[in-house]
Amino acid sequence: MQESKPEEPEEPEEPCTRGCHAQRVLQTLDAFRRDGTLTDVVLRAGGRDFPCHRVALSAGSAYFRSLFAAGRPERGPDVLPVAPAAPTALAVVLDYVYGAGVHLRAEDEAAAVLALAERLGVAGLREACARFLESRLRAANSLALRRLAAAFSLAPLAERCGRVLRQAFAEVAHHADFLELPPDEVAALLADPALGVAREEPVFEAAMRWVRHDAPGRRGQLRRLLEHVRLPLLEPAYFLEKVEADELLRACGECRPLLLEARACFILGREAAALRARPRRFMDLAEVIVVIGGCDRKGLLMLPFADAYHPGSRRWTSLPSLPGHIRSEFAACALRNDIYISGGHINSHEVWMFSSHLHTWIKVASLHKGRWRHKMAVVQGQLFVVGGFDGLRRLHSVERYDPFSNTWTATTPLPEAVSSAAMVPYAGQLYVIGGAGQDGLSTDKVQCFDPKEEQWRLCSPAPFSQRCLEAVSLEDTIYVVGGLMSKVFAYHPGTDVWGEAAVLPSPVESCGVAVCDGKVHILGGRDERGDSTDSIFIFDPSSGQVEAQPSLQRCTSSHGCVTILQSLSR
Repeated sequence: MQESKPEEPEEPEEPCTRGCHAQRVLQTLDAFRRDGTLTDVVLRAGGRDFPCHRVALSAGSAYFRSLFAAGRPERGPDVLPVAPAAPTALAVVLDYVYGAGVHLRAEDEAAAVLALAERLGVAGLREACARFLESRLRAANSLALRRLAAAFSLAPLAERCGRVLRQAFAEVAHHADFLELPPDEVAALLADPALGVAREEPVFEAAMRWVRHDAPGRRGQLRRLLEHVRLPLLEPAYFLEKVEADELLRACGECRPLLLEARACFILGREAAALRARPRRFMDLAEVIVVIGGCDRKGLLMLPFADAYHPGSRRWTSLPSLPGHIRSEFAACALRNDIYISGGHINSHEVWMFSSHLHTWIKVASLHKGRWRHKMAVVQGQLFVVGGFDGLRRLHSVERYDPFSNTWTATTPLPEAVSSAAMVPYAGQLYVIGGAGQDGLSTDKVQCFDPKEEQWRLCSPAPFSQRCLEAVSLEDTIYVVGGLMSKVFAYHPGTDVWGEAAVLPSPVESCGVAVCDGKVHILGGRDERGDSTDSIFIFDPSSGQVEAQPSLQRCTSSHGCVTILQSLSR
C-alpha cells in the first residue's frame, strides 16, 4: 500500500499581516469619518459637529459602548452632545479612537483631553497624555502639572514633578503658583531635606514671600513654616540683617524661640540645635565625619592621619596630619565646627585644635592635669575633660575650658574615678557611662554632671559593666557601643530607662562613633582578637536596622571621631 503523503503544515502568517491589516482598516474608517461616509452618529461639542461610526466609538470607548448597547440605532444619524468638552479635545480623542495618533500642542489641551478620555473611558490615551506632559515639564509648570498628576493618579508624572520641584526649588518659589499653594504643601516643601539648594537663604526667602503674599491671612502660619527653615545654617550677617530685623518676625512672639535657637547656635555651635543645624542633602555644606589618628591593625603604630568622610558621596578627603601623632586613646570632640584633641599618652597635658576655617592645627592652652584614656565633651560652648588615667591611678578630676579666654579651670570632680568610660552631653548635662574604676574593674555606674549647679548625681546603672566604650546622643536618646559588646544600648535620660536598640554583626571596642545625617556611624575599633578593624556600620534609629558600609581607608582603633560641617567645594 502506498503511504499517504503527510500534509504540509500551513505557512505561518507574516508577522506584520494582522497589524498591517488592522492599521489599513482603521485608516479606511478614519477616512470615512472625515468624508462623512457611512457615519451613523454625530458628536457635537462647542457648536462643532463630528460625524462618526457607532461601531468605532464602541470599540474605542467604554462610555459609548455602554450607551449604544442600551438603544437601537435609528435610520438617520443621532446628534449626541458631548458637554462640556472643548471641540479641540474631542477632536484629539476621536483621532486616537480612529488610530490617527495623538497630536497635542499645549499642557492645557493635554489636560482637557485627559479629562475627556477619562470620562469617555478611552483606554490608553491617558498614558499618551502623561508622556506629553512629562516632555513639557519645567520648573515653571511643575506645581500645576503636579496638581494635574494628583487629580488623575498619574504616579510617574507626579514623581517627576516632585523631582523637578526639589531640584529647582529656588526658581519654583518665584512663580505665582507657589504663592497660591495651601499651607500644608508649603510646609512639606520647606521640610524636605532633599531640596536642591546650595544655601538656606532661598528657603527662608520663599517662606517669607509666601506669607507676605497675604500677610493678614497668613501671618498665623509663620511659626509653622519657620520651623522647617534651617535658621542656624544662614550666614550670621544675613540672619542679623534680614531675619532678626524683619518686622513680621519681630511681631511674631511664637517665632522668638526659633530665633533664639539660631542665635545660640551661632555662638555655641551646632550643639544648640541638632536637627535644624543639619545641612540639606544637596547643599554645598555637608556633615562629614573626621577620623583622627589611632592605632594600626596590631596596635603597634600610632597613625598620623586625619581624614574627612562624607557618607552621602562616600568620598574621603585628607586633612592636615595630626601634630605630634605619637598618641592614642586621646579625647576628641567638636566645638563651633573646630576639632579639639587632648592627651594621648601617659600624663599628656597637650591640647590641639583643628581650625576648620584656617584648615590647620593650632596648639591651645594645656591641661592642668596630664591624662590618658579620658573623655572630652562640649556643653554650653565650653569643653569639659573628665577622668582618665595618669599612669598610676584613675582620675576623679574634671577641667573646664573657655575658648574665649583660652584657659582651663578645675571644677567639681567625679564621684567615682574612671578611665575608658563613655561620655556624652545631653540637654546641657554630661553623662559618664561605665569605664574602669579605681580597682581596675569595669563599672556599670552612670554619673551625671550639671554644669550650672556644678553637681554630680548617679542615674540608673547600665545593663553592662564595660570599658573602652563610646556614646552619642540623638534626639531624646543616648546610644552606647563598644566594650566588645555585640549590641547597641539605648538610654533615655528623660525616663532614666535603659534598653537594647540593635544587634551588631560583630563586637568591637575602642571604636569611633559619630552622628551624621540622623544616623549613628560606628567606625573601626578592635575585634575579639585584639586586632583593629576597618569596618563601618550605620545604625538607623528610625528603622532599628544596622547596615554595613564601605570600609575605612585603613584598620584603625582608639582614634578620634567627630562630625563637623565642611564645604564640598573645598
